[in-house]
Amino acid sequence: MKSMRYPSPSAEKKMKAIIGREIDFRKSDVQAVTRILNEVRRNGDTALIQYNQKFDAPGMTLSSLQVSPQEISEAGKQMDRSFTRALNRAASQIKSFHRQQLPKSWIDTRRQGTLIGQMVHPVDVAGMYVPGGKGGSTPLVSSVLMGAIPAKIAGVPKVVMATPPMPSGTVSPYLLMAAKKAGVDEIYKMGSAWAIGAMAYGTSTIPKVNVIVGPGNIFVTLAKKIVAGTVGIDMIAGPSEILVIADDTANPDFAAADLLSQAEHDPLASAILVTDSENVARLVQVAVEKQLEKLERVDIARQSLDAFGVIMVVENMDVAVDLANHIAPEHLELQVADPMDLAPRIRNAGAVFLGHYTPEPVGDYVAGPNHVLPTAGTARYSSALSVDHFMKKTSLISYSKEAFKKEAKDIMCLANVEGLGAHANSVQIRLGKT
Repeated sequence: MKSMRYPSPSAEKKMKAIIGREIDFRKSDVQAVTRILNEVRRNGDTALIQYNQKFDAPGMTLSSLQVSPQEISEAGKQMDRSFTRALNRAASQIKSFHRQQLPKSWIDTRRQGTLIGQMVHPVDVAGMYVPGGKGGSTPLVSSVLMGAIPAKIAGVPKVVMATPPMPSGTVSPYLLMAAKKAGVDEIYKMGSAWAIGAMAYGTSTIPKVNVIVGPGNIFVTLAKKIVAGTVGIDMIAGPSEILVIADDTANPDFAAADLLSQAEHDPLASAILVTDSENVARLVQVAVEKQLEKLERVDIARQSLDAFGVIMVVENMDVAVDLANHIAPEHLELQVADPMDLAPRIRNAGAVFLGHYTPEPVGDYVAGPNHVLPTAGTARYSSALSVDHFMKKTSLISYSKEAFKKEAKDIMCLANVEGLGAHANSVQIRLGKT
């Protein structure tokens, strides 16, 4: 992992490469996903089952597409006490955090003769995609909780979950238990772009949803991008990223471990250390190399660090904060003596982790805030998945005759400036009746 001084020409060049990385949608991928979506839209369940049989579960039939109550019951019998305890803790703390996000309807009558306001309602149906992992062997339990819990807290009547089946036609019991805990109403065995298409357009079996959330591979991500507008989506998520700001109180082993926790995700993942200590920079560099060789995903992590990993040595914490705000990382850790001194100055980050004992995985699993975060600099204008993603807001407007007459000339003036005579006439015709 290279270390360099910031600012400098070489450091600026490295930053430009990191900030400029993005998901590469190849033309062939776009064509393939578009074809899949069109087939699902035209042929519904028939296309869905054909794709399931071809890519995931050869024995899949329409009757086995939905997870049955019996399957969920059997899954419950396979859970050990430690998993159940961890699941309960995570679910409880995620619920507690997201309850604080609930928006409220409101009405304002301060202007005489008028009523304005906003009604807040949940969407009718939410769809959630959950990757199956390596053939179902690495179930992403946390993704279930992070997607379904805020939807249910928002008041969504029906939450539909899609996840690719294992070759046997089954779903990981851990995913089923997480879905039950989070309040998922229906679970369907389907993956990739055809699952996104089924939820976006609806089939005879799969309900058409209003919003689709959840992570996935390049086909899932591209499918979500294409159907956006037909349905709402959470975000187009790019490769994972972490930026650690460290002072001379930081533990080099902690910092190295946290950098590697993101580098192992993907060759395009980014891991950056920003420090005002030459000694910390040197020790973290050594610790990264030492820990790297012990990783199962060492090749992926090394590719990530070589291409998009770097240690930036800065003059002081002011420069460190400015650099962090410029990069707008998905995960930002403040491994400094007084993180609360720096936190108010952080404007652009998906999530901020304060102190030496708050590593990023805490946020992934049990802290409570959502781990679906903006990537690739989009934290400059977007936010984590939240209750708001499952709600919509409707404006209320009411005028008395007197309030209308008071503002009528201004309305007509603006309408006429815009060349919209019919707009002006809809006001003028009422004035003539008064």
